[in-house]
Amino acid sequence: MSKQYATPGVYIEEKNAFSNSVVAVGTAIPAFIGYTEKAQAGKRSLTNQPLRITSLVEYFSFFGGAPKTTFTVGADGGLVADASSNYLMFRSLQLFYANGGGTAYIVSVGSYGKGVSADDLVGLKNGGGLQALLKETEPTLLVAPDAVLLGAGDCATVQQAMLKHCGADTRSRFAILDVHNGHERRSLLPDDVVTAARGAYGNNFLDFGAAYYPWLKATVVSADELDYTNVSNKDGLIALLTAEVEANAKAGYVKEAKAELIKAEIAKIGDADADVTTVSNVLKSVSPSYNDLIATMRETLNVLPPSGAIAGIYSLVDGSVGVFKAPANVSVSSVTAPTVNLTSAEQEDLNLPLSGKAVNAIRPFVGKGTLVWGARTLDGNSQDWRYINVRRTMIMLEQSIKFAAEPFVFRPNDSNTWVAIRGMISSFLRSQWQAGALVGGSEEEAFQVECGLGTTMTPNDILDGYMKVSVKVAISRPAEFIVITFQQKMPGGN
Repeated sequence: MSKQYATPGVYIEEKNAFSNSVVAVGTAIPAFIGYTEKAQAGKRSLTNQPLRITSLVEYFSFFGGAPKTTFTVGADGGLVADASSNYLMFRSLQLFYANGGGTAYIVSVGSYGKGVSADDLVGLKNGGGLQALLKETEPTLLVAPDAVLLGAGDCATVQQAMLKHCGADTRSRFAILDVHNGHERRSLLPDDVVTAARGAYGNNFLDFGAAYYPWLKATVVSADELDYTNVSNKDGLIALLTAEVEANAKAGYVKEAKAELIKAEIAKIGDADADVTTVSNVLKSVSPSYNDLIATMRETLNVLPPSGAIAGIYSLVDGSVGVFKAPANVSVSSVTAPTVNLTSAEQEDLNLPLSGKAVNAIRPFVGKGTLVWGARTLDGNSQDWRYINVRRTMIMLEQSIKFAAEPFVFRPNDSNTWVAIRGMISSFLRSQWQAGALVGGSEEEAFQVECGLGTTMTPNDILDGYMKVSVKVAISRPAEFIVITFQQKMPGGN
């Protein structure tokens, strides 16, 4: 109804010429859940408080740096990482940014030094971890690299909770899962790592997650970060290096006087006041065993689960092409090779198992490097949700339209509102069709939007306050298998 004027004069009325529009939500914003060096913003604790960052520089300022992983050295020179000091999230975050990552959320569930706990990561008891993310609307991916450091049962608990979080609690996220012990080659026995992982994922909400195998040999940890302080049993290291010097002296490779000088440097390993850099550099110049230990520690720490790198690739593909493009046939950066070199025959069971729980392969190719060579969700037997890009595109469409429709709540449930909401959604889907997210030779083939009495609603629906909108979309799917047929023909013939 027009405003009634009582005073003579000239009045101006403005009318909106355009309807509301749908803005596409972000699609590759992962939430990393794990352990950090610290979790502090001034005097405020950030433990179990999701924080949005856009770079590693921001991460350093709030959460500190890499864990100081220590190793126990055996008499034979073998190394075993100490569980209480071994964490994977920081290194996975490095891979995320090395592979094109941008905005991310960090959920610190505790500081280094106490080991990894499934309770911390899931957060059912204290409202942290996964539970803390229930209040956030922006994250679209879930990554928890530290889960693979748990025992098989606890890792399964965390990963099933991740799938439930995505498929039931929010329905707006996608979980990137690692294979427990995925650095090992498949045995094809009942304890095979991929077979065990498929059982651990369960059977619920499989279309909201994808798994990748094998792990990666990364380059994010440099030798400069490591020295003898990464060895927890320094007496064992001193004994090992001293035995090497004495053996070389006995064989005549080192003169007795020099051997004594070297042993004096080795003894400084146990001196808390010694200059670590100087002693380490001296040992590197005179002790092959010490160099071998540093190289072994670096190699061990650089074996990482792929989820962090995959999250970066999702971000790279979404930013350069779109969420509708399958995140596959893409190189993995800061990686020398996967830990297991799969053949095409070995990949067959990964891609097409009877259970449908496809595990995406990461494979090396001559002249191309290490590539992601799979794009399937864990729900591989589903015609609807077999492909990662289909599920993630649908999440994007659903969430974008959901947020855009909120202003229509409590509007009159009449034809004017129905026309407005149809036009708003159709305009958005038209732009997605033009970008390549939807397939079809015409708009009618690509999408349909219906809203109205007699089509999506009954008179009782309107009386009950329901406005029902039906949206049908034809999402583009990847050409996973390209078949080229060759046939001989007669010379000069057809």
